[in-house]
Amino acid sequence: MLVSKGVISDDQLRIALQEQTKTHQPLGRLLVRLGFLSEATIRDVLSENLGQESVDLTSIIVDPAALALIPKDIARRYQLLPLSVDPNGRVLTLTIADPDNIIALDQVRALLKDEYRLITQLASESDILRAIDQYYGFELSIDGILHEIEPGEMEYQTLQSGVNEFSQPVVRLIDALLTEAVQQGASDIHFEPESSFLRIRYRIDGVLRQMRSLHKSFWPAMVVRLKVMSNMNIAETRAPQDGRISLRLSGRPIDFRVASHPTTHGENMVLRILDRQKGIVALDQLGLDEIALNTLKMIVSKPEGIVLVTGPTGSGKTTTLYSVLNHVAEMAFRAAMTGHQVYSTLHTNSAIGAIPRLLDIGILPDIMAGNIIGIVAQRLVRILCNECKYPYQPDQHERKLMGIAAHQDITLYRAAGCDICKHQGYKGRMAIMELLKMDQDLDDLVARRASTRQLRETALNKGFRPLAIDGIRRILQGITSLAEISRVVDLTDRAG
Repeated sequence: MLVSKGVISDDQLRIALQEQTKTHQPLGRLLVRLGFLSEATIRDVLSENLGQESVDLTSIIVDPAALALIPKDIARRYQLLPLSVDPNGRVLTLTIADPDNIIALDQVRALLKDEYRLITQLASESDILRAIDQYYGFELSIDGILHEIEPGEMEYQTLQSGVNEFSQPVVRLIDALLTEAVQQGASDIHFEPESSFLRIRYRIDGVLRQMRSLHKSFWPAMVVRLKVMSNMNIAETRAPQDGRISLRLSGRPIDFRVASHPTTHGENMVLRILDRQKGIVALDQLGLDEIALNTLKMIVSKPEGIVLVTGPTGSGKTTTLYSVLNHVAEMAFRAAMTGHQVYSTLHTNSAIGAIPRLLDIGILPDIMAGNIIGIVAQRLVRILCNECKYPYQPDQHERKLMGIAAHQDITLYRAAGCDICKHQGYKGRMAIMELLKMDQDLDDLVARRASTRQLRETALNKGFRPLAIDGIRRILQGITSLAEISRVVDLTDRAG
């Protein structure tokens, strides 16, 4: 099977078979020892053959709630490890060495009284047994780990060794913090050392929330652990560094983009959480109205040209790009075309503002004209919590901001706060967008280096709707508040 897939050559197989006559070891183990392939490769090929998803247990963080469902003796006896649990969907994901072991799976179902649906993933027997010893018997909750650690006594020199590292409380502490942040839907984790304490904040729905404050003695070991995980230089503390962590959390792959920056109180670290599962949203689910959605579909259906997505950092540009690209895989007729599209992001305040920005960085206007086929500008705004938002009648100033006549009867909604939204008044985010579809008239203006004002007036005459208009649409629908739209869009300049 390995030879037929081109993973190893006939010569490599022959060498391994000759070695096997001397050592009588399993063929797979010999191929790994000889350096012809890795354990992960064998696992993946077997999983493909069996039709089972495989999992690398060295890059996974196990959910403590899943471990609590299956005792250690059951896990060891049947060589399985619970990985994650979805309490709402009643689904338990576990890894098992033999997915055809019906007895083992029936025992688990009986133990759980058939209250959970099982999803199995494949891992090697040795990896599972090692992970069972690693996870069972250790405190895994954040509060429990913090009680286990005596401030000032954290040994972090051994964190680099990788041997029995799970016995180190700081390893479990970092894992637990990463897990908590992902489960709460955070997009960033900020570790901010101050003179006498460490501040930990999560960015949830675009707003930073302080989650914990720890004694400053915790931080040296924690920063070393984070650097080891993200392949940074642990000896370098006076220069900024970048790194990356790839893990499986809650049963799905999660990437963390890590940045460290020196401060007077130690290194500040920020982790951007890149959840691949949330990264792709269907084009129809971006929240665009019918006119805007059709405009976007027309832009991406062109055979060639450049599409720009603009907005500040954290405005959802990458998510929109993934949605567009996912829609273009689906467009089968594109395969028959020889043209090419280019997608890119740009940091500008508006769609029309992308034109002078490109001129600033040296792009010639006659090159831009005809090559840019569409520009999308967007912002992310928080969605009002459905459980606690409350209605009110807008006053004169608010009506003026929204361009609504004094006699027009409308109801707006404000944020309140409840247990469900953790007293924020908002739960989740959505994008508001403006779409500029380029045509011959706009191309001519670009080629002549026309002013932004001229471009805007021409675009408005052709039906271009600015961000503010899309934001007001969402306010009137009761999805978000006037205060939230005003936070990200200048409503005093609705004409532009």
